[in-house]
Amino acid sequence: MKEPLFSWGTRTYVMGIVNVTPDSFSGDGVMTSSGDVVANALAQAQAHVKEGADIIDVGGESTRPGGTPVSLEEELARVIPVIRELSRTINVPISIDTYKAEVARQAVAVGAQIINDVWGLRMDREVAKVAAETGVYLVLMHNRSRPKDAEQENKLGGRYVGVVYENLIEDIKRELMESVSWALRAGVSSDRIIVDPGLGFGKTVEQNLEIINRLDEFRSLGFPLLVGPSRKSFVGYTLNLPMEERLEGTGAAVALTIDRGADIVRVHDVEQMVRVARFSDAVTRSPRAPS
Repeated sequence: MKEPLFSWGTRTYVMGIVNVTPDSFSGDGVMTSSGDVVANALAQAQAHVKEGADIIDVGGESTRPGGTPVSLEEELARVIPVIRELSRTINVPISIDTYKAEVARQAVAVGAQIINDVWGLRMDREVAKVAAETGVYLVLMHNRSRPKDAEQENKLGGRYVGVVYENLIEDIKRELMESVSWALRAGVSSDRIIVDPGLGFGKTVEQNLEIINRLDEFRSLGFPLLVGPSRKSFVGYTLNLPMEERLEGTGAAVALTIDRGADIVRVHDVEQMVRVARFSDAVTRSPRAPS
């Protein structure tokens, strides 16, 4: 068994995002700028590490509402050269953001230590086999995204509407545990599983806000919690702000999720969110004097 990468409960880990895409909702995809893609990705990742990122998450397919899927071959061509070079140049764990087993397999082979599956094994159960065979961490995210539920607004971007849950938190918990059971049956060690309630993925604005407010209820699942509120449309629709003006809203969401038990926060604005996380940890994880 590989040595653990994390000491859960001691502090919040910050995951910095590197989108190797031309169509990221956040506008920071390294394929949108000029120059060599791998060099751009390395520069962004190295900047994140310098700013305090504990993990670098590399993705080759946009998961924004209404995003266009990419082929296996294209995704591999985008992410594998980046992860290979990152593994040689940075000293923090690398995560591969994919729901395809072959992408996960090749990414782990060149240095990824975490598989971040935004579909929680619902697209490709073989992802769990890759995690089991290699001993890497596996993030299982809840996702009810359906194209028919997505709508676009020029200023604020895509969001999900009309998504119905019988019992929001309990439904998400149940579906997450289905993903966990598939992973365990495939041989993934329970101490290598991380769960993510999937902010923004098949949830309305109001549902996302409720998940943040009630995040502590997911602690009962018994697994570390990852949350990704960064720059998402529920922040924009709540504050009536476009993507590039969501820093403060993201910071508030990060602080609130840490207060309610998040172990990892996945963010674009690493420097600022590291500061938010450190201050939040100083409050929420500090020893309390007896009253």
